[in-house]
Amino acid sequence: MREAGMSDMAIAQFERLYRVWSESTDGGVIREDDVEPLTGVPSFHEVYETIDHDKAVDAFAKTAFLKLNGGLGTSMGLAGPKSLLPIRRHKARQMRFIDIILGQVITARARLGVPLPLVFMNSFRTSEETMKVLRSKRKFRQTEIPREIIQHQEPKIDPKTGRPVSWPAEAELEWCPPGHGDLYSTIWESGLLDVLQEHGFSYLFISNSDNLGARPSRTLAQHFENTGSSFMAEVAVRTAADRKGGHLVRDRKTGRLRLREMTQVAQEDMASAENIDKHPYFNTNSIWVRIDALKAKLEQYQGVLPLPVICNYKTIDPTDPDSPEVVQLETAMGAAISLFDDATCVQVDRMRFLPVKTTNDLFIMRSDRFHLTDSYEMVDGNYIFPQVDLDPRYYRFIQDFDERFPYSVPSLAAANSVVVKGDWTFGQDVSMYSDARLEDQGSSAYVPRGEFVGPQGIEPDDWL
Repeated sequence: MREAGMSDMAIAQFERLYRVWSESTDGGVIREDDVEPLTGVPSFHEVYETIDHDKAVDAFAKTAFLKLNGGLGTSMGLAGPKSLLPIRRHKARQMRFIDIILGQVITARARLGVPLPLVFMNSFRTSEETMKVLRSKRKFRQTEIPREIIQHQEPKIDPKTGRPVSWPAEAELEWCPPGHGDLYSTIWESGLLDVLQEHGFSYLFISNSDNLGARPSRTLAQHFENTGSSFMAEVAVRTAADRKGGHLVRDRKTGRLRLREMTQVAQEDMASAENIDKHPYFNTNSIWVRIDALKAKLEQYQGVLPLPVICNYKTIDPTDPDSPEVVQLETAMGAAISLFDDATCVQVDRMRFLPVKTTNDLFIMRSDRFHLTDSYEMVDGNYIFPQVDLDPRYYRFIQDFDERFPYSVPSLAAANSVVVKGDWTFGQDVSMYSDARLEDQGSSAYVPRGEFVGPQGIEPDDWL
């Protein structure tokens, strides 16, 4: 890491991760008997009825906005920043994640008269292209607050030898980010908290750039100020589709809140952890922190917070399942909730949790289920979306996906679920309804323009 020019902070953080991993006997497991379910979290609607909305602008004016933007979207075959992936059109213009994020911020600034600084945490791989976009946006002006901070890198590890992996064919694949928990040491090293305090900011709202629902909110800013807490996590009610996601629990001994990822669940506890009635809330990875409290906590630990270590086993080339296995040592941003006695949660609706992790998610976001408003909000009627299963052989990577939807994705307004097996290309104005299903034809197949697809496949044109 020193030979590669990594900072002392980056090295100190990785050293801690490596020591925890190499000395661990339980793999960082959080046992079911050691925690209690989180219940009784106040909802956004309850909060909305209790706050003074005129006063809320004052709390919002003291809030800065930080987006995690280090991902390349390799799971979808992207080579550049995931935030530059086109999502949908708005008034004939193609809108990417970053365009929508900037639109949300610029609109909030203009309508509410707040400064709302926006900071991106980029990686070495996303910084150049992201900053190029920011410089091109004439309506986005920000000079006194940095527009980006750069997250750290660490070596991928050979799980058998404990040594850094070597991959001369593409040396940059020998490195990886330390998870979004790296945010804290990156913030500390950058001096961002000092700059924000000098300019009168008290709160920091942090979320993923691929979650377009995590937009600025004066209601939540005021609620966070009212709680007086140091750390607030946005959670949502789990459904069957969320049973394998990270969820919040309460530590029996300390009484503190904890984030439990599924990689931290023992096999014998898995049924309890996936029980959505027992553990009703999942982590949206959107958090609010009080700047002075976070600064004090980082000073206490010299910038390296003692967060649980997550061992992420992958292949060194994420696009090649036959390449050697590696372990990436990571931490989760939300895990810092366990470090604050006064941490709290707020339950938000699905309108604030619209992530795009796969092309299945992208399929829904590009469909007629959504409307992108002039305030750059992704709006749907009820935010209850169809289950989508597109054949990964033909739709997993964005280039293949776009080739098979050359006009637009089908209408999903009447669809309960969508299953596409095999290699199908779609014509214009296709509609899916009920439990739409297309079976593998054994060769390339085509859904003609204007057709309807339902449980029996393409609806027949014959009159009975």
